[in-house]
Amino acid sequence: MSTAELNKQVMQITAEDRALIKAVEKGLPITSRPYADIANDLATTEQDVIARLQNLIDKGAIKRYGVVVRHKELGYTANGMVVWDVPDDKVEELGMCIGKYDCVTLSYRRPRRLPEWPYNLFTMVHGSSREEVTKKVEEITSSCGLQAIDHTILFSTRRFKQRGASYTPKDASNHKIPAKLQLVK
Repeated sequence: MSTAELNKQVMQITAEDRALIKAVEKGLPITSRPYADIANDLATTEQDVIARLQNLIDKGAIKRYGVVVRHKELGYTANGMVVWDVPDDKVEELGMCIGKYDCVTLSYRRPRRLPEWPYNLFTMVHGSSREEVTKKVEEITSSCGLQAIDHTILFSTRRFKQRGASYTPKDASNHKIPAKLQLVK
């Protein structure tokens, strides 16, 4: 591959982009206009922050941008990962149906690991008790027409550290830029 071809595949990260990534990786400010607050800190506009974040996502520099919900702090002490054995041609449709419920924070497809693991749709359901989660799963099952679909609820027994992705090093002086990224000043 020529240098010109390689350069076309490299995402150019500017100093401003790096500052923006650092500003959002620990979480957004809990305010009515978090992007405006970040823009103020970075001496730019709210629209610029949003546009640059979208560009970083579109170009693959940021792989995942979403909410980390700390369920316990919100009063949800029972969490059940519901695993479903859904026909492959129905996964998207049924996953969307399940994902519409407020008590569901994740709904995603995973490959089966046959013969031991036949499940291909995973959904996280939250409640204040195991009984509440079980009742919500029964409601979802009925509403989405999943009565004939094999599933099981795997309740959480331990809470692990919850945090978003980290893109900048704690000690920037020892940081090596990944081959896919190139800093432009």
